Amino acid sequence: MAWRKSSTLVALATVAFAVATSPAIAQKKYGPGVTDTEIRIGTTTPYSGPASAYSAGAVSATAYFAMMNEQGGVNGRKINFISLDDAYSPPKTVEQIRRLIESDEVSFLVNPVGTATNMAVFKYINQKGVPHLFIGTGATVFNDPEHYPWTMSWTPHYASEGEIYARYILSAKPDAKIGILAQNDDLGRDYLMGFKRGLGDRAAAMIVSTQAYNTTDPTVDSQVVSLKSSGADVFVIITIPKFSAQAIRKAYDIDWHPQEFVVSVGSSIAGAIRPAGFEAAKGIISAAYQKDPADPQWQDDPVMKAWNVWMDKYNPRINRSDYYAPYGYNIGYAVVQLLKQCGDDLTRENIMKQASHLDMELPLLLPGIRLRTTPADLRPIKQMRLVRFNGERYVLFSDVIESN
Repeated sequence: MAWRKSSTLVALATVAFAVATSPAIAQKKYGPGVTDTEIRIGTTTPYSGPASAYSAGAVSATAYFAMMNEQGGVNGRKINFISLDDAYSPPKTVEQIRRLIESDEVSFLVNPVGTATNMAVFKYINQKGVPHLFIGTGATVFNDPEHYPWTMSWTPHYASEGEIYARYILSAKPDAKIGILAQNDDLGRDYLMGFKRGLGDRAAAMIVSTQAYNTTDPTVDSQVVSLKSSGADVFVIITIPKFSAQAIRKAYDIDWHPQEFVVSVGSSIAGAIRPAGFEAAKGIISAAYQKDPADPQWQDDPVMKAWNVWMDKYNPRINRSDYYAPYGYNIGYAVVQLLKQCGDDLTRENIMKQASHLDMELPLLLPGIRLRTTPADLRPIKQMRLVRFNGERYVLFSDVIESN
């Protein structure tokens, strides 16, 4: 009996030790904004103002989280997505981000939109140690893990995209006279930097005119007229959708027909092409990293079929041709996969650790493109493909291009 009692005690002690040390049933670890039933996350987006077309991304992400919550959430926790309007105004962004962190106490921020707007808050966010994930800008300043380890972009970097256009122009039209319309902020400067880098020592000779605009300007008509007068036969449009539409339309109305390039962030069919007019936009070249729902090559794609069903049920207010409808869906999908990776360790430190070790496919990224991050390079999307608008939709015409 003594032997049996001793054996039982040893067995119980062994079980107790296994329970205490087993990672599968480790103690839950929560940071701000997390409970057994909820994960609170936040964003800012321009529901109003000159860049309001971008809000379709937040609306679509909200719809994705609504679907997930209906299915029980992530590991039993519902996602409470707090999305605030900042009107694309940096001072308003500061106010709203402070509210999300200090008042709403969100666990992390996901896809706040805009270069100037994120510039106004990313130092504060890093000081607070809040994950600043998948932000809606490709400015190179936001990939600096040594100094700003809590900030991670989503959009492929503007400088890399600008370089892609320059390389194409050098190969397809080496004698081009290039006119550029660029937004007067870090977005515009980054694209220009990459574009000039791509042209190399040909830049000074090939760029015949550069015109700038501010997002508070009513139109860009005068800039387009000046660019036509420069004799340019290539028109590079580095703008957000509202001004892309104006630039494309004005060029068409004054009978100027250069080869036009529109940067990806300003290329939405719903936000830029349709307002400009399909005929006016025919032949425009841009770059893409996600599937276009209007492209018939995806009509039998099971993922696209599922997306269309989701749009009908959860996101009917957003036009299917809107670039930011699949964009928001991809953002939502990536957030959910990240949270699944975190398990029950939902501290801000672990969320950021998992975000810096991503390697995943997303349903609506183009084939060959996937999310990959490392602690030394927090850019999740580094690849794109060139597309041309044929009067109805964008058509892919290049292989996957990797950015450095």
